[in-house]
Amino acid sequence: MTTLLGYAHLAKAHWQEHCPRMYRELETTGQLETALAEAEERTLVEMETLQRELKATGSSSAQAHQQAWELVREKYLLLPPEAAE
Repeated sequence: MTTLLGYAHLAKAHWQEHCPRMYRELETTGQLETALAEAEERTLVEMETLQRELKATGSSSAQAHQQAWELVREKYLLLPPEAAE
C-alpha cells in the first residue's frame, strides 16, 4: 500500500466531492491509492521544474513555489468537477 502525503490527501478529498464517479471507479478497481500517488508525484516533479525555472528568472523561493502551485494544481490534483448525471 502506498503512503499518501499532503497533496494526495488534498486530491482524495477533492476527487471524492467533485469527481465521485471517477473516485468510485478507482476505488472499486483498487486503483485509487495508485492514482493519488501518481497525481502527487507528477505534481511534485512538475512543481520542482517550474520552481527552478522561476527562480532562475528572479522569483524568490516563496514566489516560485506559489506560482508553480497555481500552475500545476489543477492538472493532476484539483480536477474539474464532473458533469451532473
